[in-house]
Amino acid sequence: MNETQQAAPQTVDVEDLAATTPAPPEPLGMGEVLRIPMLRRLWYAQIISTFGDFLALFAVIGILTFKLNATAQQVTGVQIAYMLPIAVLGIIAGVFVDRWPLKPTMVSSDAIRAGLVLLLIFANRPWHFYLILSGISVVSSFFGPAQGVAIRSAVPLHGLRSANALMQQVMFGMRIIGPAIAAFMVASFGPISCYALDSVSFVGSAVLIASIPLLKSSTPAPQAHSAHEDASALKKIWLDMKQGIGFIVHHAALLFVILAMAAGMFVLGCFGPLIAVYVRDSLHASTRAFGIASAMIGLGMLLGINGLNTFGKKLANTMLVYSGLCGIAIGLVILTALPHLWSTILGNFIIGFSVAGIIVPSQTLFQQATPPELMGRVGSTFMSIIFTAQISGLVLSGILTQYVGVRVVFGLCAAMLVLLMLIGKLWMEPKPAQA
Repeated sequence: MNETQQAAPQTVDVEDLAATTPAPPEPLGMGEVLRIPMLRRLWYAQIISTFGDFLALFAVIGILTFKLNATAQQVTGVQIAYMLPIAVLGIIAGVFVDRWPLKPTMVSSDAIRAGLVLLLIFANRPWHFYLILSGISVVSSFFGPAQGVAIRSAVPLHGLRSANALMQQVMFGMRIIGPAIAAFMVASFGPISCYALDSVSFVGSAVLIASIPLLKSSTPAPQAHSAHEDASALKKIWLDMKQGIGFIVHHAALLFVILAMAAGMFVLGCFGPLIAVYVRDSLHASTRAFGIASAMIGLGMLLGINGLNTFGKKLANTMLVYSGLCGIAIGLVILTALPHLWSTILGNFIIGFSVAGIIVPSQTLFQQATPPELMGRVGSTFMSIIFTAQISGLVLSGILTQYVGVRVVFGLCAAMLVLLMLIGKLWMEPKPAQA
């Protein structure tokens, strides 16, 4: 009898097994994440450098517009000159970020940009500004992925959403107050004050990052390089790029949120230059109305970030992305169907609020799903796609408007977002885990 009992196979109750499985940790809030010393210093560095960047960028736009009497295309060219190098070099930059030590990469990037910004003092032609901003952008294409790796190494996985929200909150906040402060400084002290302060901000960011005691470096995957030891340097770079792109293509959920993020940035690229034309031609309103409508986008983004961390902690990243896409589409439909000032303010606020539902979950899923050895490559590819989408929106918005009008362009963007939601729902949702 005892032998029979010993030989009998033991069965495991599924309910008992589920009961013993530890529950996932509760998502960390912004305050809890800020208590992490490494993340706190990265956040301080982000505040300082972003503030300086917005001052310099709006000062450049002001000089081109009011002093050099630049055309609308030349002013738009400033944004394209700043984004194009990141879009082109982003994929390649991630290969080097995965190989280089992390802290020296970030500190040297800040130091180089501090010097390049000072060259704006001597710029007096539009192409001078384009060239200098492009140089700054080249260096930024290395800093961005490195910062993403640093955040991933500083914060546990269940705190990444709050960490990304904090970083984006800085961007949205500066988007609201940056133009007013830059206009005041240019009028009171001249544009040189903005350029000098931006240079100082990069130095301050470099000092803060250098003070972080333990900043982990990402290590390249040994399998990818051992199999190609005899390959040339260019071929090794291509193989590393291919590995990062292949990971994105074969990860359905990550591919969906990247496409969703790109679609959102494409819409903002179309939306940004056209909102002034919409206020002028569709609303027949004044410059003051344009200022109010534009401010609603930044205000919506800022409130969306805070609302996301307060009410959306337990929602899946993909669900938040769906909600964000849907909200942007609703805002665009309001602008298309109701050409009134009150509806414009409401639509812009909804669009800004909904953009937050895409940006933070997209970055969080990317950081959670990507292996550490691929963080630089996947992050830089992510960034390259986003900036390419923004540039495409800037270029195509002007072309489409000439043929179909501003309101029709907004309607087409809304239809594109609905189509993307349908594609994501049918083919790109993550499959449930097998028992």
